[in-house]
Amino acid sequence: MAAIVNDLSEYLKTSPYIDWKHELVLDRAARLRAAGKGELEWIAGAYRFVRDEISHSWDAQDKRVTVSASDVLREKTGICWAKANLLAALLRACGIPAGICYQRLTLEDTPGSGYCIHALNAVFLQDPGRWIRLDARGNKEGIRAEMDLEKERLAFRVRPEIGEADYSEIYAEPLQLTMDVLENSTDALYMYLHSLPGEI
Repeated sequence: MAAIVNDLSEYLKTSPYIDWKHELVLDRAARLRAAGKGELEWIAGAYRFVRDEISHSWDAQDKRVTVSASDVLREKTGICWAKANLLAALLRACGIPAGICYQRLTLEDTPGSGYCIHALNAVFLQDPGRWIRLDARGNKEGIRAEMDLEKERLAFRVRPEIGEADYSEIYAEPLQLTMDVLENSTDALYMYLHSLPGEI
């Protein structure tokens, strides 16, 4: 993994998408801090909350489109791009640097089905001073992502032999091309089938 910027403070900023100073995000972050003791427990609590309590729009067949962290928290749903915004916001509200990473995946396990860009998070651990990746997309049959400090257990295993890619960059903000798709969509299910970019 490679941070886009070397200044960790960039991964703590608030923005229109990672709007961690919004009252809804601050309230949820305060509850996470109260329920855990220190960095690792806060990260684990935020990760499990976004993974398990916020539905993935496609899995839930929910047409609502959410974009910012506060949108996702309010509606309790979002695709991976939006859920990644929420996890980053909750962690930043706890003072933990967090960014966004991407993978290029096939839509239906074959190159002929086309590709989409999947978002996940990178989190900086002060001790031992390194980044780890977490995927809060949401588990279901065939997808079992977990928080593991020793070995990544992400939602998807990238298969370069069929054109999939694991991008190494850690972005302080989500890619604008993904946010533009969300902001210009009114139906998450139609968007998921017809509007997801296949390249970054």
